[in-house]
Amino acid sequence: MKTASPRLRLALSLLAGLLATTASHAAQRYADRPEAQLFIEEMQQKHGFDKDALTFIFRRAEYLPSVIKYISPPKDPVGVRSWQRYRGRFIEPVRIKAGVAFWDRHQNTIRAASEKYGVPEEIIVGIIGVETIYGRNTGNFSAVSALATLAFDYPRRAELFRGELENLLLMAREQHRDPLDYQGSYAGALGLPQFLPSSVRNYAVDFDGDGQIDLLNSPKDAIGSVARYMQMHGWEAGAPVTKLASIGTDANLPPLIANDINPNFDAASLASHGVKTADGTEPAGKAAFIELVTPGEDSEYWLGYQNFYVITRYNRSSFYAMSVFQLGEAVKAARTAASARR
Repeated sequence: MKTASPRLRLALSLLAGLLATTASHAAQRYADRPEAQLFIEEMQQKHGFDKDALTFIFRRAEYLPSVIKYISPPKDPVGVRSWQRYRGRFIEPVRIKAGVAFWDRHQNTIRAASEKYGVPEEIIVGIIGVETIYGRNTGNFSAVSALATLAFDYPRRAELFRGELENLLLMAREQHRDPLDYQGSYAGALGLPQFLPSSVRNYAVDFDGDGQIDLLNSPKDAIGSVARYMQMHGWEAGAPVTKLASIGTDANLPPLIANDINPNFDAASLASHGVKTADGTEPAGKAAFIELVTPGEDSEYWLGYQNFYVITRYNRSSFYAMSVFQLGEAVKAARTAASARR
C-alpha cells in the first residue's frame, strides 16, 4: 500500500484540525462561552439590557467559519494588487446599466439628497453601486452571528467587532426590532449602502419620513444616509474629487507616494516634486498624490482632494474611492447618452 506524501499528510492534518475546531464551536453556543457571558453582563450594566433576553439571543447566534475565511487576509498573497483588475469588477456594463435604472427610478430622491447635503448625485449613485449593485447583493449572513463570530473568534479585530455587536443590539432596541432579524455581509454591514451598525446609529437618516430608518427596504433612506455620511465626514460642496496628474521627467515621487491618501500637498509642493494636473489647471486646494498600480503596466497617477479623502472614510482604499468616482461618472455619462437618444 502506497504511503501518503508528507504534503498530503500535512493537508489532512490541517483539515482534521479545522473540522475539529468547527465542530467544537458548533457544539458550544455563544451564550455558554465565558467571553460572551461577560459581554452580556456589560450590556446589562452599561445599557440596561435584560440578561435573559440577551442570553436567548446568544443561544441562537452561531459560529460561522465562512466569516473568518472571508475576512482573513490571504496566507499566500499572489502578486501585487492590480488597479485594472479591481476596476474591472465595478466599472462594467451590468453595474452601469443597473445604475442608470436606479438613478432613473429614484431621481427625485437622489436630487433632493444631493441638494440637502451638498454631495453630487453621481457620488451617491457610485457608492451604492460599488457596495451592493443597487441592492442586488446586500448579504445573507445573520448579523448577530457574523458579529459574534468576529467579536469572540477573530482576535486581531475583536475590539472593533465587539463595538459593532454592541451597536447592533442598541440599534435593534431603538428600531424596536429583533436583533436576530438583521441580515447583511460577513462583516455585519447592512442594507443598500452596507453601513455597519455604528454608522447606522451615527449617520443614517429617515429620508422617506416614515418614522423609521430602513437601509434595506427603503432606497430613500439609503440614498439620504449615504449623502449625510459624506457630508458629516467633511464633504466640500462644489469642490473637485480627483484630477489626473501629469508627471515631469525629473519628478521625485517617493515622498508623495509615502504620504498615502492624506491631502497634504498644495500646488507649490506638488510642482516642486515635478507633479501638476494633466489638464494644466491649478490644483484646487491641497491634494494627495495617488498611485494606482497595475502589475506589468504603467501606474496611473492622480491627485486626490479632500472629497476623495472623504470617500475613503467609507473604505480606506484609493482603489475603492477611485472606483466609486469612476462608476458614478460612467453611470452619469450612460444616463445622459440614453436621455439624448429618447
